[in-house]
Amino acid sequence: MTTTPSDPTAALPGRPPVVDLATWQAARDALLIREKAHTREGDALAAARRRLPMVELDGTVEVVGPDGPVPFLDLFQGRDELVVYQHMWYDGAPHQGQCEGCTTTAWHVKDAVYLNARGVSFAVLTSGPWDEVASYVEFMGYTQPWYSVRGVDAPIGGGMGHICCFLRDGDRVFLTYSTTGRGNEPVNGSLALLDMTPYGRGEAWEDNPEGRPVIGDVREGHPSQGRQACWYWRSDADGNATWGPTSRPVPQWTRPGATPVETLGRHGHHH
Repeated sequence: MTTTPSDPTAALPGRPPVVDLATWQAARDALLIREKAHTREGDALAAARRRLPMVELDGTVEVVGPDGPVPFLDLFQGRDELVVYQHMWYDGAPHQGQCEGCTTTAWHVKDAVYLNARGVSFAVLTSGPWDEVASYVEFMGYTQPWYSVRGVDAPIGGGMGHICCFLRDGDRVFLTYSTTGRGNEPVNGSLALLDMTPYGRGEAWEDNPEGRPVIGDVREGHPSQGRQACWYWRSDADGNATWGPTSRPVPQWTRPGATPVETLGRHGHHH
């Protein structure tokens, strides 16, 4: 069916009501009051974070990176503060079989130059064995520091899927903050932008107006670009959501020369 700009209803199910600019501005101004309150509460929470106590850790614990085992202290790169993202890992899975949410998060921090300029270092930690991790990092084209923390106790190792913050005082290392789940979202700017759009993230849990499309969970084999659950970033070359050997994290299709038959690493089962 062909639609024209003057009749977009069929193309935009559940679209917002159309009003004049003054009516829109009044509604926008009313929402702004709530947004400002939300911002101020966020500032208060950040202030409370800065007042949390901290826990001393052993900074000599070794993690494995491109130069082999190094003490955790090295991840500070001489700076006083360190933020890490702990990336989930599926042993033996092909590159396209690694965690969708962690892939999305890590992709949003391609480098940490602005953090570095503020005296904060950044690294990605994961529980995968280093040989698998190194291959994945090369495939994804990541430039941020990655380390394997396999066999290392929490909070440096242990469960993944967290953001953790650390403070260094000479050779002493302290854990200051940790969050997971929805707390990880500040890293992922795409989620914040989707929250500003009329169709939102397309997740089943969202509170949407009547008639607004809800994508919900991933639908294998359906187009993932634009109309799939927002955190699902794995597709074949045609944009169909799939975990199979022709798939890869969506951003990888933007690489020059990317093809479905490019080597995708070990093959295994996604658990």
